[in-house]
Amino acid sequence: MTCCEGWTACNGFSLLVLLLLGVTLNAIPLIVNLVEEDQTFKNPISCFEWLFPGIIGAGLMVIPATTMSLAARKRACCNNKTGMFFSSLLNVITVIGAAYCMMVSIQALAEGPLICNSQGNRTSSCEFSFKKLTAIHPEESFDLQWFFEDSCVSPTDFNNPSINTTASNWRTYSLHFNSIENKQRIIHFSVFLGLLLVGILESLFGLSQIVIGFLGCLCGGVSKRRSRIV
Repeated sequence: MTCCEGWTACNGFSLLVLLLLGVTLNAIPLIVNLVEEDQTFKNPISCFEWLFPGIIGAGLMVIPATTMSLAARKRACCNNKTGMFFSSLLNVITVIGAAYCMMVSIQALAEGPLICNSQGNRTSSCEFSFKKLTAIHPEESFDLQWFFEDSCVSPTDFNNPSINTTASNWRTYSLHFNSIENKQRIIHFSVFLGLLLVGILESLFGLSQIVIGFLGCLCGGVSKRRSRIV
C-alpha cells in the first residue's frame, strides 16, 4: 500500500468512527425524550436535534466518502486517477455535511435548551428553517451564559411544578443534579459540544483527503504494480 492509499484508508477509518459518534450523539436527546416522556414530540430538550446535524450532516453525508476511502485498503477503487478523483469529490460532500453539523451545533450552544428559552417547550414552538442557522453574526457576543448561570429558568415560572422555585431555595435547586432543568442543560451542552468537535474533525479529514486525492491524480495513480527485477 502506497502512502496515498495508506492515508486514504486512515481517513476512511477515522471518518467511520466520527460518523458513528455523530449519529450516537444526535440520538441521545431523542432517546432521553422518548424514554422519559413516552412521547416523541412532547417537551423536547431543544429544537436543534430535530435538524439531525449528527444523523444527516455528520452521518449520511459522510457515508459515501467513508466507503470509498475504506476500499483503498483492498485497492478496490482508490488505485488510479479516476478513483482518487472520486475520493476527493465525495469528500466535498463530507465537508459540506460537517459544516452543516457545525452550524447547527454552534446555534444550539448559543441558544441553549428549550427550557431556557420557552415556557411551552414543545416541537410546535420550533422553527425548522435553514435561515435560522445564519442568525449568529460574528459581531455578536457568543457565550454560554445559559449553562454557567445558577439557573436559566425564571423563578416566577410556576407553570411547570417540576421547576417551581423561590428566591430562598434558588441556589439549592440549581445545584440539584436530578432536576429537569440541570439534566436538560447538561445533555444539551454535552451533545452539541460533541457534535461541534465531530464536525470540526470530519471537515479536517475531508479536506486532507481532497488534497491527497488531488495529489494522487497528479501523480498518475497510486497503485502501479512494480515490475519484477530480474
